[in-house]
Amino acid sequence: MTKDLRNRIDSLRLQGSAEEIVIRFVEYLKYERGKDEYSATALDCYLCFATVIKNYLLEHWLITQPYEYKQNSKRVYYLSMEYLIGRSLNNAILNLDLGKQSLKALKQMGFKMQMLEELEWDAGLGNGGLGRLAACFLDSMASLKIPAYGYGIRYEYGIFFQHIMNGEQHETPDNWLRYGSVWEIPRPQRLFPVHFGGFVEEILNAKGELRYEWHPQESIMAMAYDYLIPGYKNGYINTLRLWSAKSTRDFDLDYFNAGDYVQAVADKNNSEMISKVLYPKDDQLAGKELRLKQEYFFVSATLQDIMRRYQKKHPDWQSFSDKAAIQMNDTHPAIAVAELMRLFVDEKGLDWENAWQITKATLAYTNHTILPEALEKWQLEMFEKVLPRHLQIIYEINHRFLTDLKNNKGADDSSLRRVSIIEEEPQRSVRMANLAIIGSHSVNGVSALHSEILKKELFSDFYHYFPKMFNNKTNGITPRRWLMLANPALSGLIDDSIGKSWRKDLRKLKKLNDYLDDAAFIQSLAKIKHKNKEDFALYCEKQYCLKLNPDSIFDFQTKRLHEYKRQLLNALHILHLVICIQENEHKELLPHSFFFSGKAAPGYFMAKLIIRFILSISDYIEQDSQLSKYLKVVFLPNYRVSLAEKIMPAAEVSQQISTAGTEASGTGNMKYALNAALTVGTLDGANVEIREAVGADNFFLFGNTVEELELLKHRGYNPQAYMQSVPYLPRIIEFIQSGRLSPDNPQLFKPIVDSLLDNDQYFLFADFDDYRRVMEKLNSCYQDGKLWNHMATANIANMGRFSSDETIKAYAKDIWKL
Repeated sequence: MTKDLRNRIDSLRLQGSAEEIVIRFVEYLKYERGKDEYSATALDCYLCFATVIKNYLLEHWLITQPYEYKQNSKRVYYLSMEYLIGRSLNNAILNLDLGKQSLKALKQMGFKMQMLEELEWDAGLGNGGLGRLAACFLDSMASLKIPAYGYGIRYEYGIFFQHIMNGEQHETPDNWLRYGSVWEIPRPQRLFPVHFGGFVEEILNAKGELRYEWHPQESIMAMAYDYLIPGYKNGYINTLRLWSAKSTRDFDLDYFNAGDYVQAVADKNNSEMISKVLYPKDDQLAGKELRLKQEYFFVSATLQDIMRRYQKKHPDWQSFSDKAAIQMNDTHPAIAVAELMRLFVDEKGLDWENAWQITKATLAYTNHTILPEALEKWQLEMFEKVLPRHLQIIYEINHRFLTDLKNNKGADDSSLRRVSIIEEEPQRSVRMANLAIIGSHSVNGVSALHSEILKKELFSDFYHYFPKMFNNKTNGITPRRWLMLANPALSGLIDDSIGKSWRKDLRKLKKLNDYLDDAAFIQSLAKIKHKNKEDFALYCEKQYCLKLNPDSIFDFQTKRLHEYKRQLLNALHILHLVICIQENEHKELLPHSFFFSGKAAPGYFMAKLIIRFILSISDYIEQDSQLSKYLKVVFLPNYRVSLAEKIMPAAEVSQQISTAGTEASGTGNMKYALNAALTVGTLDGANVEIREAVGADNFFLFGNTVEELELLKHRGYNPQAYMQSVPYLPRIIEFIQSGRLSPDNPQLFKPIVDSLLDNDQYFLFADFDDYRRVMEKLNSCYQDGKLWNHMATANIANMGRFSSDETIKAYAKDIWKL
């Protein structure tokens, strides 16, 4: 490249004016899309406008990255199987501070922003809270100017697209990349081999030292695709790098020439299956094997990329942990412990002790669940088939760890069995959570309660021997997407009341505590909430042909369908209200709209049946004119980030009703509270800290605590006893058993009744009467508009500590040592 060309590249700078946006738009429309004013479609216009905005991101990225290379800063590498980033257009415009220019340019061209933004598909890179948290963290790292890379998989298909047909969930592929993604940048030069299977050979190197050589059976290539993550109005851009599986052999000419056209491309198709689908169904061995391959695929490519970047500046590996902080987001990337050791020992020639010291100093582990099914274990036989060298390394790590624990910590056999990476019974398996803990220098939970459960129960042995490793980092949410973008009217009211400093420091919302009883503020807040409800009702009418009453209470439970999240408890209470209305016991009841949204895993029978149950209740109410005066039940299909952005501003009630001790944190609770919704919740996950922050009087608490539930279990929990002591429960159960909800199939919901009466695993009966009580209290409070909006303001004012910026600052200081 000539000096003149370098100077021209360096001098070319986009200015970000409305006129420039228009000019660039026209250029892309003509010369990239090959369209004019007659042939351009709405999609063409979105793609051109999005490309213009992406190029402003690139402008800043090309300044940020060389600067960080020059600084030789320590980088954070965030490894996650999910990134629920949602739509990118409006987020980029906000963070680049291009809002006014963009609106002016679109007006000149005759477009509306809302029309263009609705043409963008949500990126199908995640499923639930884990992926959304990762996206919030990336946003915060860029906004805090922390040099970081996110790493994951570029899934061709998302989890699935949820449809509601004939009263039940149906799944179709989420083909979010059907038209490609304007936001991604392919990096074909960033290719790394990833190997599977085969055998391991013992060899002697030139020094006569024993070494291990892995002869894999299968190899595929990982190709990088980059997404640019902008900080908030600071010109700083980080990178989300996603890996796509590419075959090493696209086409087998021998098979083709022999006439076997299917087999000719079979290798390619099989290899590239690894990055096809987010979370393949893993109730069969083939699905489990694919899941393990997915996890190793992205971890191996990621570590090779990190080491490549490190080697640009450093001649040896002794400073690796000073320049790289690798955070494992849950147990999915835990194979990084064994892979980093393999790369150091087998590929780079380090001795074991040195490699282990660097590995532990580099890696950190965040646990996100206490549910046994989410703490991954891999059958030993399958693991050895897929990753034979890694199993050898895990055996060695385990042997050294257990020996040290026995000799230096006095661990007994039962304790050693519990902390071992290898589980012997009921089936020999590799415990990935134990591997992650042993291979990390830090282990954190994601709420104060969750972290205590990790220390006292789930990982109590590890905590006993290594207490300093454990810490808490309560999850957080980005205020950029969840307040500034989602709720511009409320953001404007806050600006007018306390200034704009809160936009860069959410803790400044504390100033709103001075407005708790300010009549003008309370009135404005009420008007904004009602307008948001009207807007949401209009959206539902257009999208789902639903007629909603904006004067009713808007009550939401939006999250993944799982029994521990207790959507069923909410539904049972709605049935209680149905019976009360039919029995004329509803004198003080206000019109109440109950909204549900969330996906059930395709193979999760009970979760899918609960969706059918909710939909049947909805149909039953709709067919009764007396019931429908008071109640509305809506199931919003295909819950996703862009839908959540419409829901949060309209919500007045946030149902956070999981069984105490089951939800690690939750972040939906934070999003709702920040948007002036009041929480009905148990003392579970981050609910505990939210209640502490907003004040007990501004939170509708109910339910047994973790300690009380433990006592119930110890005494022998009997749900049948509550059928005797809680008079409302027999009426509800009789109503379900009568078949009125499913006249064509009266036994349809028998499994729900049986699960409740037989074991009630998540203590719905134990908590029902208190839930009924708190919902009556909520109904009463809502009648006093001044009191309700006082409580709502208290929620907004005290949510600053739940900004993901605050969480990331704590990670940076305590774990990453930036």
